Amino acid sequence: MGDLVTARLVLHPMTVSEAEQVAAGEPDGSARWAPGYPTDGDVTAARRFLDTCANTGNPQPFGNYEIRRRDNSQAIGGLGFHGPADDNGSVTIGYGLIQSARGKGYASEALRALLLLAQTHGATRVKGDADHNNLASQHVMTAAGMQPAAEDEHVKYFEITWTGTTTNTDPHS
Repeated sequence: MGDLVTARLVLHPMTVSEAEQVAAGEPDGSARWAPGYPTDGDVTAARRFLDTCANTGNPQPFGNYEIRRRDNSQAIGGLGFHGPADDNGSVTIGYGLIQSARGKGYASEALRALLLLAQTHGATRVKGDADHNNLASQHVMTAAGMQPAAEDEHVKYFEITWTGTTTNTDPHS
């Protein structure tokens, strides 16, 4: 699985070795981490990815991706899937950026690319959620084409669905 490249970002599929470094918070000499990376969310996602790899094998393309800026190759966050698609073709996503990278549209740009990847690899539904008070994350999901699907007392749930087999690569359809 190669890197996914967007206008300003590179979504790099994490290897087991890279995930181990993120989980430990200790980069090797070749890692280019922006100050503040990895966040607690990145560490949690790396550990979940490592558990999946150990239990069922590498789930790529439904694994974790490091979000890197194209202009300097620094890791500024992560996004990915909580695991491979279920029997109905449904996957759950998560994402996060370091504080200094927020508010610049990077998360929406990265999520749009991830949604396109999911669709082209056979996912029929992508789900995500955000706390009620996390308006920025809710905006990221709607900006990427996801729609509110449900909510409970703590969380709003979002999703995007595609029906049938399609060659359409527009994540907004």
